[in-house]
Amino acid sequence: MVLRLIQRLMPRGLFGRAVMILIAPVVVIQLVVSVVFFQRHFEGVTRQMTRSVVAELATLLAAVEAAPDAAAARAAVAPLLAPLAIAMTLPAADPPADDRRPFHDLSGLTVIATLREGLAGVGAVDLATDDARVIVVLATRHGPMTLAVARRRVSASNPHQLLVLMVGSGLLLTGIAYLFLRNQIRPIARLAAAAEAFGKGRSLAFRPSGATEVRAAGAAFLDMRARIERHIEQRTLLLSGVSHDLRTPLTRMRLGLAMLPEGAEAAALGQDIDEMERLIASFLDFARGAGPEAPVAADPAALVAGVVERARRAGQPVTLGPIAGAGPVMLRVQAVTRAVENLVGNGVRHGRRVEVGLRVNAREVTISVDDDGPGIPPARREEALRPFSRLDPARNQDRGGGVGLGLAIAADIARSHGGTLRLAESPTLGGLRAELVLAR
Repeated sequence: MVLRLIQRLMPRGLFGRAVMILIAPVVVIQLVVSVVFFQRHFEGVTRQMTRSVVAELATLLAAVEAAPDAAAARAAVAPLLAPLAIAMTLPAADPPADDRRPFHDLSGLTVIATLREGLAGVGAVDLATDDARVIVVLATRHGPMTLAVARRRVSASNPHQLLVLMVGSGLLLTGIAYLFLRNQIRPIARLAAAAEAFGKGRSLAFRPSGATEVRAAGAAFLDMRARIERHIEQRTLLLSGVSHDLRTPLTRMRLGLAMLPEGAEAAALGQDIDEMERLIASFLDFARGAGPEAPVAADPAALVAGVVERARRAGQPVTLGPIAGAGPVMLRVQAVTRAVENLVGNGVRHGRRVEVGLRVNAREVTISVDDDGPGIPPARREEALRPFSRLDPARNQDRGGGVGLGLAIAADIARSHGGTLRLAESPTLGGLRAELVLAR
């Protein structure tokens, strides 16, 4: 429980933890030094200074006790009071009956204990009436006597100076270390921001800086980002080139087929050509899924409403569900539109009703597509997200099957935005719910 509480209170960021690692030893050292100084050195000095005053007070007390009366006692000690800087009242009128000291006067405890230890007949020690003086009440045979001594003679006058010096130097060193740590952490924060933006499909300008290790990590990130961008570009060019090259013979085949007499064989060949064109179109969509489109500020509610409206104009049973949250979000509009259209087409192909909803919060955008089809078993949902995966037993193929790239394209687009594609059972329509989650 204690460890869990400490972990919960620990700073989450590297900068906060570095500052805590720096400040904790400084605070502990200051506390240890303060305790040792006050309990040993400062108390020892106070006790030694008080004992020297005790010897002077004992001399005056002996002279008073040896005098025959109060007047003779005052006359006997009068020559000693000025050199010793001690004020005497004999007999004292209404002297304090109990020891007095301010609650914050820690050294006063040592002063009172030393005075009572070294002098006989101490009635009270008053440290509260006058902060600058120590008033000692002594019982004599001529009546109560008060002796007043300057406080600076029994304890150090400025014990707080050490604390002020320690705290001041600690704050100064902590401030210098804070600036140094901030300069060291800043390149790491910029590297994290660039990596997070790249995971969401954006490319931030980044230049390695900071310590040698941080520069090396930054350079490695730039190399990795360049390799990934080259890979995406090469994949796009490859699939686009292959798809383009395949369209030319398909066009010739379609022209040749148009010259053949109509019949069952010609119809079958036409279906094969249509199937190949759908395959090529799917390949192109898959190639463009993580393409070089730049993110722009767009309203996801307008994007979803546009997809639903186009589907309804095409005669598809698609409705707009609940919309929670709105406002501009950085999106690759064409890619997200393609992903939502694929999910809607997938739902229309396998169900009789499709509903599209939207939920926007501070961290993510979630576009949900529900259908009333047979759904996908939980054990096969991960398989359904793989390219060219067709789950014939799980989904109804009577309405024309795809090539197994619809969900894969949507998942690829979601990952390019730093998000994911989740498949679950629809709580409203009972079929499949596909949630396209995009990080903000």
